[in-house]
Amino acid sequence: MQKIGSALVLIILGLIVLAFPLLGVIPASVITGFIVLILGLGLLLGGIVEMGESAALGILEVVLGIIALILGIGFIFNPAMFSFLAAFIIYLAGFFLIIAGIMGVISNVGGSRWNGIVAIVIGVLYLIIGSFVSDPRVLGALIGLWLLITGIIMLFQKE
Repeated sequence: MQKIGSALVLIILGLIVLAFPLLGVIPASVITGFIVLILGLGLLLGGIVEMGESAALGILEVVLGIIALILGIGFIFNPAMFSFLAAFIIYLAGFFLIIAGIMGVISNVGGSRWNGIVAIVIGVLYLIIGSFVSDPRVLGALIGLWLLITGIIMLFQKE
């Protein structure tokens, strides 16, 4: 019974977020921002403590902490920044998949070139999706679609 309730909540949330896509991006951006902010504070404090043992490692942690603090504040107050970074990560994954696919086709590792071809196709799809995800409304719609599909799958899944 609890699974059915969770599935229905996911379906309802998915439909709401599909109707109002920014309702999916803003909470994801704010939650991610707070997590990155806490990570940045931890890195900053850890870097200050680490300075006594290794100055280079301490400075690296402090710099990473400052970058994380800036990103965290940016995610909290600017959801478009979150969408941009999501699109950038999808682009990177697409490029890596294409490169890995080309290497797989050329080297024929694993005895099948189809793995490389599939990686290239998925990489191209990632590049296409990445170009749309930079718009916060599209990212919100994808979040809503994910919630809806997850809820439907959960509803019909046997225990």
